[in-house]
Amino acid sequence: MAEVFRAFLKLGLTSFGGPVAHLGYFREEFVRKRHWLDDRAYADLVAMAQFLPGPASSQVGMGLGLMRAGLPGMFAAWAAFTLPSALILVIVAYGASALQGPAAQGMTHGLMIAAVAVVAEAVLGMARTLTPDWQRGLIALFAAVISLVMPSALTQIGVLVAGGLVGLAFVKPGDLGEHVPLVSPIGRRWGAVLIVIFFALLFLLPAFAANGGAGLKLFEIFYRAGALVFGGGHVVLPLLEADLVPRGFISRDAFLAGYGAAQAVPGPLFTFSAYVGAALDQGPRGLAGAAICLAGMFASSFLLVPGVMPFWVRLSHLAGPRAALMGVNASVVGILGAALYTPVVTAAVHTAADGLLAVAAWAFLSLAKVPAWALVIACGLAGLVIP
Repeated sequence: MAEVFRAFLKLGLTSFGGPVAHLGYFREEFVRKRHWLDDRAYADLVAMAQFLPGPASSQVGMGLGLMRAGLPGMFAAWAAFTLPSALILVIVAYGASALQGPAAQGMTHGLMIAAVAVVAEAVLGMARTLTPDWQRGLIALFAAVISLVMPSALTQIGVLVAGGLVGLAFVKPGDLGEHVPLVSPIGRRWGAVLIVIFFALLFLLPAFAANGGAGLKLFEIFYRAGALVFGGGHVVLPLLEADLVPRGFISRDAFLAGYGAAQAVPGPLFTFSAYVGAALDQGPRGLAGAAICLAGMFASSFLLVPGVMPFWVRLSHLAGPRAALMGVNASVVGILGAALYTPVVTAAVHTAADGLLAVAAWAFLSLAKVPAWALVIACGLAGLVIP
């Protein structure tokens, strides 16, 4: 558990760039450096998270912690990866202005360029392992094109399903090769119990919240957002605004200010919920409000990740589902490749200097084997001087 906490705390302090970049940082740390699992098992975990609602990168991190150290490891991974950005956003809600001004904006720009290099290396590395033949290469290409042409959470799920069907039809058992599969310390019986609890809360919380206090109402709003939204923080935040601002929980200006600040901190974008809780105009606020909203946002993930993983692991051991998962994994490569272009590259690379820094950062990461955390610091400093 301590090992998991230390590893994820470093990432929680340095993982800038959004959920796709986080998946790149995770691969660099746990596949390439620590060898906790191989590329295929990692892709299986990413695919599972893509099928689940809620914060995909956080769920991958929770799954990694669960595999390594059981339920305590899952909580340790979440706390170390999530709480640094949550605390920063609570400070912002109290009126801090450290994330404003030209210097902070320049450093944030440099950190986004570092994310380009990390994601590019992750996509290339996963492609080498997960698309070794023309069939899976075509699956990845199809997934990338469709994801770029019709970007949506529904498209993403459809692409994964299509990749699984193609894999089931065209990937033969002899093509699977040696593989270290996912493991789950949770049995299927307890997994089923957790899934039942997930649905029970989803259906019962609104009834209890209607007759409860403001704290329970807030928890229900954020639980529902985390339990039903596919597509990450950029999808859930507009839905939260529509749920919170008209009901007077928080002003529109305060909400948008926090949304801007959330782009400039490391870790998952869903920690924006801590900012909202601290900045509320009514009901519990400050640290109490931040804790309620943050807990509500991630509660469904704490149930779904250990609940679904034992069934996902079981499928990965069977030849037919294994072939389908190989097709799904090829689709994951395509989806990540599309995400490398937009939003990662389009948000970070605006000038020739930006492009040169991104290429140089990738070369240092891939060829010179510079640690990702050192690359993040260097690009952040370089962002201060890039015109």
